[in-house]
Amino acid sequence: MQPLNKRFPEGFLWGGATAANQLEGGYNEGGKGLSTADVITAGTHTTPRKITPVLEQGMNYPSHEAIDFYRHYKEDIRLFAEMGFKVFRMSMAWSRIFPNGDDAQPNEAGLKFYDDVFAELKKYNIEPLVTISHYEAPFHLAQKYNGWSDRRVADFYVNYCEVIFNRYKDVVKYWLTFNEINILTMPFGSFMAGAILPDGNTEFGHTAGAAEDEALRYQALHHQFLASARAVKLGHSIHPDFKIGCMIAYMCSYPLTCNPEDIILAQQKDNLTNFLCSDVQVRGAYPGFAKRYFADKGIEIAMGEQDEQILQEGRVDFYTCSYYSSTCVSADPEQEKIGGNLSMGLKNPYLKASAWEWQIDPKGLRWSLNNIYNRYQIPMMVVENGLGAVDTVEEDGTINDDYRIDYLRGHIAEMKEAVADGVELIGYTPWGCIDLVSAGTGEMKKRYGFIYVDKDNDGQGTLARSRKKSFGWYKQVIESNGEELE
Repeated sequence: MQPLNKRFPEGFLWGGATAANQLEGGYNEGGKGLSTADVITAGTHTTPRKITPVLEQGMNYPSHEAIDFYRHYKEDIRLFAEMGFKVFRMSMAWSRIFPNGDDAQPNEAGLKFYDDVFAELKKYNIEPLVTISHYEAPFHLAQKYNGWSDRRVADFYVNYCEVIFNRYKDVVKYWLTFNEINILTMPFGSFMAGAILPDGNTEFGHTAGAAEDEALRYQALHHQFLASARAVKLGHSIHPDFKIGCMIAYMCSYPLTCNPEDIILAQQKDNLTNFLCSDVQVRGAYPGFAKRYFADKGIEIAMGEQDEQILQEGRVDFYTCSYYSSTCVSADPEQEKIGGNLSMGLKNPYLKASAWEWQIDPKGLRWSLNNIYNRYQIPMMVVENGLGAVDTVEEDGTINDDYRIDYLRGHIAEMKEAVADGVELIGYTPWGCIDLVSAGTGEMKKRYGFIYVDKDNDGQGTLARSRKKSFGWYKQVIESNGEELE
């Protein structure tokens, strides 16, 4: 038996994570088409965002400029390199490559932009980790096909994959097919993840809530499963060294009490919210609990004759997830609710919460990594993790974000414990390594980054970049391969 290893492995992929629609900007430049993210207005913690199928003059659309990575990518990548990044998780804007999604030919100017980004990353020996679809699709696909509810959209996605796999096969090794694919199991994900148009109420995250709507979401999810599986098989045929993974928004939920009803509810939530999608993508088939859920709800998934074979042949190579917080579940409807990453849960009396009411739970990350790895036993990455907070720029220009350092220190320490537990963890990319637009609220003041960007909720600011205290701290973490956390 080998001795206990309490260190991160050599070659561990330290880095940071972003998404095109939250940092890139240049929404109508270089031939880019309108995306679903481009028609969502700004909001706040208490004011919901709106979906506007026709852009409205005078409204603030955060994705249109975001933090203008489109023009600042060289400066930003240089700062990532200064921190010592080994990997940079980014996404590609589908509508920058295929402006309408169903175009016959790709947009060369869009492809050239990513040529330049990858060349800059290679200059600093930073490995790109590319999310192919991250909460944006060409808006034309929503308008003409009602997004992923239409099976034909899977064909358009695979065509997009074929173009980028061939174009970047010599510079990109790691790919993720969909960001937080399991969000489509939740009403909130209909438009953001599924490009399914709202039923008349344009409040972001709104759905009708009827059984038919849930059935539509699961049908759209099935089409994404097929698209993912086809992309995995295609990618391996184009380059056998490609590593193609899934990405799950892992929602850690504890039973509030030892009441058996609470225990069963926690298990059911873990299954339906977390494991339904990863079972299909990792194991290549729908699990039994999903089949029972569909039967109980009267949901029938329209499948083609070859669909089960497609899913089996397109299993992913590795598993990635986001982890921010944990919540509790209970059969008691009177318990106090609290927020989380795109979801609500019950308050845990043993945990503190952030300003956005996300409960801070580093030990929950260790528990989650063990729970996932014991099920699948394939390589894993934590590709989103972080603390959204309001940062204050002092008179001398410093930003003392000790609260962010404390949050990350605790989570990295628990990742190390998970490695000692036997979890095959190969990388860590905390979310929003540079300040960017919040996906849920559209705010800038909810900051995650090691790098501060001078821009406010109203879209005003110089876009100047500056290092926070956490910048130097994370550089030290990377240099020591996670050994120096103080």
